[in-house]
Amino acid sequence: MEEVVHDTEKLTFFIEYDGYRSYMKYRKISDTVLEYYTTFVPEELRGKGLAQIIVKAALEFARTKNMKVIPACSFVDKFIQANKEYHDLRSN
Repeated sequence: MEEVVHDTEKLTFFIEYDGYRSYMKYRKISDTVLEYYTTFVPEELRGKGLAQIIVKAALEFARTKNMKVIPACSFVDKFIQANKEYHDLRSN
């Protein structure tokens, strides 16, 4: 599996795989809060777990920066709900 790349200029975490890009975008709300607002995986790659890999990397990034996350994206929200080790990162 390809590694997750963090584009700090475009505020995006992404994976390039089989010529397609899967990604999660975010906004910086404050010095301590990030809003993860959209996750996208092309139809051709759905079901391979790419979104989970990207979201997990993004949540680990927030943890290492001592930041909280607003899961505005329903996928991110459901991922946090399903993985109790990330409950502490939720801002709202």
